[in-house]
Amino acid sequence: MPTQTGKVAIVSGSTKGIGLAIAERMINEGMSVVVSSRTAAEVATIAEDLGDRAIGIACDVADPADCARLVEETVERFGRLDVLVNNAGLGIFKPISEMSIGEWQTQINVNLGGVFYLSKAALPHLSATEDGYVINIGSLASRNTFARGTGYNASKFGLLGMTEAMMLDVRHDGVRVSIVMTGSVNTHFNNHEISAERSWKLEADDCALAVMQLLEFPKEAHVSRIEMRPSQPGK
Repeated sequence: MPTQTGKVAIVSGSTKGIGLAIAERMINEGMSVVVSSRTAAEVATIAEDLGDRAIGIACDVADPADCARLVEETVERFGRLDVLVNNAGLGIFKPISEMSIGEWQTQINVNLGGVFYLSKAALPHLSATEDGYVINIGSLASRNTFARGTGYNASKFGLLGMTEAMMLDVRHDGVRVSIVMTGSVNTHFNNHEISAERSWKLEADDCALAVMQLLEFPKEAHVSRIEMRPSQPGK
């Protein structure tokens, strides 16, 4: 029997890329998964493709009320919540001189605000299981700055700090909190195309495997951070 059978997870931003790969692995391990993104039609299609243990609930993670509704509907449907994977995010890559205030606010509110809103709504239910887990999908940009990354770096540095502080807040409430910090991944993020020329990058399923490995550790063991990068990056 798969080791995660019976557990319930929400995976934000899970209609494609890393989020979808995580949802697929969870389903294969016997979990029930709530697939979520802003687009209701995409959510419904992906949930149907994943089968009977998946349902789709659209949610804009930048909206606190929408995040609370997502958690409430999940618990109403399944009666519990064991795992929250905060994967939804976006990147706006511009020098600070060219970035509008609106673009700055959007990036921070999705990449940071969405994690806060969903985690805050989910934590009471996660602690009720006495073995809950929040896994935040971050980036090596949480530690490494680059030109045109003013907003993105700020959001990802903030995500790392939020994750580590949240871990300390809830570690005695039966909830573990970890971050998976990825390097370059061969997905559609930032309007890229998946291609053989980008095959040196991590694959979405590599990141999903890291998430599932975190869930395999016994509750007394806590791997708080995973950093992963391509083993042979492009020269």
